[in-house]
Amino acid sequence: MLQSKQVAFDEIKVDGKPQVRAEMAQKAGRTSVPQIWIGSRHIGGCDDLFALERAGKLDALLHV
Repeated sequence: MLQSKQVAFDEIKVDGKPQVRAEMAQKAGRTSVPQIWIGSRHIGGCDDLFALERAGKLDALLHV
């Protein structure tokens, strides 16, 4: 979805990287992936991102 909106993003892979995964879990409070941040705001997972889109709130967060 972010690509279709032409939004640049960084993907940080945590598979096979226990220290990076632990850091993500500490910051997000969740262990599932993906965990999504927009700026410093934690959005949640993929379902949360799509819920923001359905609610019409995602573009404002992305400043699209």
